[in-house]
Amino acid sequence: MIVWTTAFLDGPADGWAATLAHWQAVTAGTLSAFRGPDEEFVTVLPPTGDAFLRAQRTRSGPPGVHLDLHVPDVRAAADVAVALGAREVAASGHVVLTSPGGMPFCFVRPGEHGHRPAPQRWPAAAGAAPHASLVDQYAIDVPADRWAAEAAFWPALTGWAPRPAASGATLVPLERPAGLPLRILLQRLDEPTGPVRAHLDVACDDRDAETARHAALGARVERVRERWTVLVDPAGRRYCLTDRDPTTGRG
Repeated sequence: MIVWTTAFLDGPADGWAATLAHWQAVTAGTLSAFRGPDEEFVTVLPPTGDAFLRAQRTRSGPPGVHLDLHVPDVRAAADVAVALGAREVAASGHVVLTSPGGMPFCFVRPGEHGHRPAPQRWPAAAGAAPHASLVDQYAIDVPADRWAAEAAFWPALTGWAPRPAASGATLVPLERPAGLPLRILLQRLDEPTGPVRAHLDVACDDRDAETARHAALGARVERVRERWTVLVDPAGRRYCLTDRDPTTGRG
């Protein structure tokens, strides 16, 4: 059983400071003490509730995100994942795996978690009303040739049922248990093939105001869609602002 979810902001040293500054400001968070032999790990502490966003300075590779699933029995959960089609990469106190399509994730032990942060309310800009937002969704981006395997794997792994959707739907949210901080969304891409990857989504009740706030923090608007806006953070990491209720996560 998954008792908590954590998203890791992964990236090399040349974008480390920019990553930390941006996501602190996005969430109104503060930083924990740095951890690890090279002080390469840090937690973004939310104003309310328990932490669910962390950062890891990597030696190489592009900026990205990965998911940690907190479970009581790490070894047993990893064995189930492998039986479902995952590949085990490394194991110590936690287990690193990849999904059938190659998306990295980890099983880790539970910490002192249990209180999902509340949405952050932001002051009104000139001529506008206050608005709210919350980082609340881990979106897994899946090319067409890997969709069937990923769409079967993640519900089986988590035990979270896919929300009923029309046949051929390209966005399939999984029904997270009450109190967990991050939803999982499966997104079928138009790409016929390629790597499975992931990004974070921010739920907001005023996308225009939230877009302006993020742009002022250094994000670049890449694309505006009917129900979401794609941004790129100062380190080069894509994420989205979505028209969903920041409290419930539903659109």
